[in-house]
Amino acid sequence: MNSMTGYGRAAAALGTRQLTAQITSVNRRTLDISLSLPREWDALEPDILELVRGTVERGKVHVSVELGNEAGGPPGQTWDTAAASATLDAFERFLAGHGLPFAPTPELAWQILSSQRGNGAPPPEEARDAVLETVGEALHALAAMRAREGEALLVDFFARLETLSRHVAAIAARAPQVAPAWRAQLLKRLREAGLELDAGDERVLKEVALFADRCDISEELTRLRSHLSQLGALLRAEGGVGRKAEFILQEIGREAHTIGSKANDLAVSQAVIELKNELERVREQVANVE
Repeated sequence: MNSMTGYGRAAAALGTRQLTAQITSVNRRTLDISLSLPREWDALEPDILELVRGTVERGKVHVSVELGNEAGGPPGQTWDTAAASATLDAFERFLAGHGLPFAPTPELAWQILSSQRGNGAPPPEEARDAVLETVGEALHALAAMRAREGEALLVDFFARLETLSRHVAAIAARAPQVAPAWRAQLLKRLREAGLELDAGDERVLKEVALFADRCDISEELTRLRSHLSQLGALLRAEGGVGRKAEFILQEIGREAHTIGSKANDLAVSQAVIELKNELERVREQVANVE
């Protein structure tokens, strides 16, 4: 089991400069990857995305690749002044062609310069191996952290799964007593109303039988036990389990709701409430699982 939250970092020398890759991941129902890297290396984006997809199944992942001026130094910045001048000239010609005045400002010059800003990075074909290796190392660190957090989540899940099982057992233990308890209450109310009917009276037996049929939760309990068993097996499985676990928890919640609606018994209703409360805590934790 892996958590969706993690961080990984790796660094390497690229000539006289330091190449750094940092990767963060947080919760997300699907896989959402964003990249930040020197504009000269945009051609490497597909390769980096492929690396990430080979390691992460879901979560919001941000990959940042930076190239410093010197080993350990800040990221380098360069401006292509020739390209910026050409852009400014083209803008002037465009305005002139539409009969508009050209009045450049420092802000406009800065915007154009920023659009042409680069990192002085080597061509992507030369940097490809170093970049992918460094990103791969950062991904390895990310995966290790997600695995460590996943182990802690797994321990918590099994404790909560045991709590869910205890609530289901409490409901199952009380279920056979619901109809007899209702029959006793029915006879008590009849006596208090001055109607002395024997417990073997056909009308009493019919009412008890109808109530017993309406409050029968044996099928729901069977499905609940099955879902809990499947959830336990899934938690022990390799790979991504989050989406399947969310589906099973949804089914457990549906059965719990049905039991609460049918039982018509205070003790069962209280156990169902406790079951739902614990189920919500498990759902919150599953939202952190890949």
